[in-house]
Amino acid sequence: MIDLLFETSWEVCNKVGGIYAVLSTKAKTLQAKYKEVIFIGPDLDQRDDNPFFTETATELDEWKQQAKLPAGMTVRTGKWNVPGNPTCVLVGYNSLYVYKNELFAEMWRRFGVDSLHAYGDYDESCIFSYGAALVIESIVAYNSAKRVVAHFDEWTTGMGLLYVKSRLPQVATVFTTHATSIGRSICGNGKPLYDYMTGYNGDQMAQELNMESKHSLEKSAVHEADVFTTVSDVTARECEQLLERRPVVTPNAFEQNYVPKGAKYTATRKAARERLLDVASALSGEELGNDCLLVATSGRCEMRNKGIDLYLDTMNVLRHSEDGLLKRKVVAFVLVPGWTDEARNDLKDALNRKKAVGLFNPIITHTIHNEDGDAIYGKMNYLGFRNQPEDNVKVIYVPSYLNGDDGIFDMPYYDLLTGFDLSIFPSYYEPWGYTPLESVAMGVPTITTNLAGFGQWVEKECGNNALKTGVKVIHRTDSNYDEALAEIVESVVDVSGMTVKQRDKLRSAARATSKQATWEHFMKYYTTAYDLAFKNAKDRTAHK
Repeated sequence: MIDLLFETSWEVCNKVGGIYAVLSTKAKTLQAKYKEVIFIGPDLDQRDDNPFFTETATELDEWKQQAKLPAGMTVRTGKWNVPGNPTCVLVGYNSLYVYKNELFAEMWRRFGVDSLHAYGDYDESCIFSYGAALVIESIVAYNSAKRVVAHFDEWTTGMGLLYVKSRLPQVATVFTTHATSIGRSICGNGKPLYDYMTGYNGDQMAQELNMESKHSLEKSAVHEADVFTTVSDVTARECEQLLERRPVVTPNAFEQNYVPKGAKYTATRKAARERLLDVASALSGEELGNDCLLVATSGRCEMRNKGIDLYLDTMNVLRHSEDGLLKRKVVAFVLVPGWTDEARNDLKDALNRKKAVGLFNPIITHTIHNEDGDAIYGKMNYLGFRNQPEDNVKVIYVPSYLNGDDGIFDMPYYDLLTGFDLSIFPSYYEPWGYTPLESVAMGVPTITTNLAGFGQWVEKECGNNALKTGVKVIHRTDSNYDEALAEIVESVVDVSGMTVKQRDKLRSAARATSKQATWEHFMKYYTTAYDLAFKNAKDRTAHK
């Protein structure tokens, strides 16, 4: 049994993407399983108003008073404001840059990590994870725990794992790649990943794509960790080919306590639909009623990887479809954060006056700094979306984080999500796929693909009958874009023609599927990984 578990990630108390969802929803179940759990994240700007963190008394108070850390390094201890309120340490790492050259040199000597070609976020990630490792080293020296596991997520924490490995051989280490840096880069550069997978060499591609440092760090962490994990079978294949080690698969789950229940769910869904329709009406100038089919996609702005290009092309095909094919008008939202400037004042004014006025540029809810360079906005304009009253499909770009204070919706993402009838995530590269899982948890049927870990899990564990699962899994390859497009178009048309009773049944099926993918069911994979890590660490130290 593990006495003390650390988990380090750039996304602890820092909401960026899917890893935040993994850790924040896992925390409560993890605490119930293990004696002591401590999350470690970055203290970005050392903000006192971080909405995800409360600095308060914890079991670490005595340690903090006597902690021996480098001069200038700061730590804050408190609780992460997610279900379970786990203990966390936020690391102020700016003072540690003075050790960068010494640290990088040591990592080259010990593990062959090539930091020479570093750029972008490499230095910051490494210095943060070094600070996290110093915290682990200090707590382990103070704490009497004998069975300690340190879990590091993604290449951004790899240097922390290597430091722990070199200084604390008794601590078992786990490294999780949620998506390989090279696999993501291959896809992001428009290269085919799947048909040519067996022909790729990770080291060679790192040179070609100018990714030597990130790949070198990630690969070193993978091979030095006592246990290496990833989130799905599709990514396990990628890891084995590009990182040259077969991982343990620990699939991601979602926690049902994020889902409103009963009357609260009904009220939340009603409020969300009203707001979505009000925004669409104000922008387009058409009074849109509750009979509209509200559709969404969301996630990071990765046009090809996340299938945003395919989503927009789907809506364009439906917009030009023959009369009568769609049984309901479609309002399709793109909920993808961009380089947002501010909420549009003319839209706020129209919403306050509750008027469907029809605004200039009716396809976007916020102003953005880079109209000429925004990929989503550019494609919408290229396709000619104008959201005129005669359009049976309207597409609206929401380039803001939906934290409840965006100025237009002012509802958190999960609350707003409940208002939709269908979500579409036609990903080309999606190691797991939190967005479709979150969607079905909120009772919203979803379309995903077999290239997403979640899509593969649904097909394997629940079957491929969308009417029974609430999940339509589209087959995607490197070369079947048009076929996937046609299948998604057909699926949207089918949903538009469903009766209220059929739609309710589909929503119930979606919720039932999500309940099979909770941490209650998936924690066993982590337990196996942690136990194996401790065993491997024990065997390793015994042979030295």
